[in-house]
Amino acid sequence: MYGLWKPRVLGAWRVPAAGPVIFAVNHSHILDGPMLMGTAPRPVHFLIKKEAFVGPLDPFLLGIGQLKVDRSTTDRAAITGALGALEAGGVLGIFPEGTRGEGDFASLRAGLAYFAVRSGAPIVPVAVLGSAERSGRLVKTLPPLRGKVDVVFGDAFEAGDGSGLRTRKALDEATVRIQGRLADHLEIARRATGRAG
Repeated sequence: MYGLWKPRVLGAWRVPAAGPVIFAVNHSHILDGPMLMGTAPRPVHFLIKKEAFVGPLDPFLLGIGQLKVDRSTTDRAAITGALGALEAGGVLGIFPEGTRGEGDFASLRAGLAYFAVRSGAPIVPVAVLGSAERSGRLVKTLPPLRGKVDVVFGDAFEAGDGSGLRTRKALDEATVRIQGRLADHLEIARRATGRAG
């Protein structure tokens, strides 16, 4: 990442140095996951769609600890793998919107709340800004080479309400709380970096 672009990492000190953590990352470009993996202060295990595990990418992604997920069903193996990474004190990376979009945390799925409430791991919001920059591109699908990409880590927070409940209602309420915190972090990150997106 540092060879091809110019990442600027802000707030890495906010990431707990040990113990389970969930990175909740906005997602507007294919580069967001690799950029976070290359700049985070701790190794990250991402849930990545199974379609990405093709050819030489399959052993590479598995070798660096990424988790294959079948998005067409409730993938129990992926859920078990993600919870196992957290139980081992690792960092789980999640794009809570489920897929690439505007990267504004406007539409969250319940998976993030489930993993946070079930594991008790704190959530660290992460904003990746500049990866979707269009001007100056040499390769249509990538940001301009040597372009600046900001990775901004926010304050860790607990998703649950302290009750320990994992009912649908509790997870829905946690998702609303999480969405508010992530949206707030994104706005703070945009102001801190001077970026609109």
